[in-house]
Order: sequence, then C-alpha cells, then structure tokens
Amino acid sequence: MAHAAPASRRRASRTGPGVLPDVLSERTHRALSMAAPVVLGLVYGYWAAANRRSGGEITGWNLLFGFVTALAFMLLYVGVRALAPLLRREVHAVLWAAFVGGTFGFLYSQTGATILRSCLMGLGIGAAAFAVMFYRYYTHEDAGGLRYR
Repeated sequence: MAHAAPASRRRASRTGPGVLPDVLSERTHRALSMAAPVVLGLVYGYWAAANRRSGGEITGWNLLFGFVTALAFMLLYVGVRALAPLLRREVHAVLWAAFVGGTFGFLYSQTGATILRSCLMGLGIGAAAFAVMFYRYYTHEDAGGLRYR
C-alpha cells in the first residue's frame, strides 16, 4: 500500500474537521446499548421459531423454543460485544466471524437442511464476515488496538 501512516498514534479529539457530531446524549447511548441485544435477540428467536415450524401453526413448544433461542443469542451477543474489543484485531475479527457464522448456521439448520449443508453455509457466511471485519479493523486500528480517527 502506498499511503502514509497517520502522524500520531494517539486517539484524535472528538471535535474538528471530518468528525461527525454526536447528536445523542450519553444516557441515550447507554439505553441503546442495552436495548440492542434484547431487540436483536427477540428478532433472532422469532426467526428461528418461524424456520422451525415451517409456516405451520404456532404452538407452546414453538414459543418456548423461540424465547430460549432469543435468550441464548442475547447472552452470546453481549459476551462477544464485551470480549471482542479487548482482543487484537485479527482475533477480534475471528470472534465476530465465528459468532455470525454460527448464528447463521443455526438458523439455516432450523429449515430442515442437513447438518453438513448448515455447517458449510455457516462457514461461508463466517468467512465473508471475517473478510469484512478484518478489513474494517485493519484499516481503523493500529496493531495495538488503538483506533485511528
């Protein structure tokens, strides 16, 4: 690559040219960071339950499966989101790729596909997620994990 490295490895200030204004308050950011896992988990649980019943009628077991799946997704998402920033950029990307690939593979397995096909689909989606995440972290962080701004 023929571009120059940034002059300073320190984090840039939050003001100045090229920095977007923060229109939400700190309280709103905290509320959204707590609401995101719940909303994503409920959507994921509903999606998994809908895949499992294949358009049939909703039963109590199907509802239970959806809520248990939502809870498991929420716990994994919160864990990955808490652990990932502490890791180097390569492992950071691998962790998110494993999460995305695993969650997609599980959803795909609920459609009645074979376990081999579900694993291959999850690996493919995980590999694509790794490529995107690695590129993002490689271009936005230095090797020590400090973000360029």
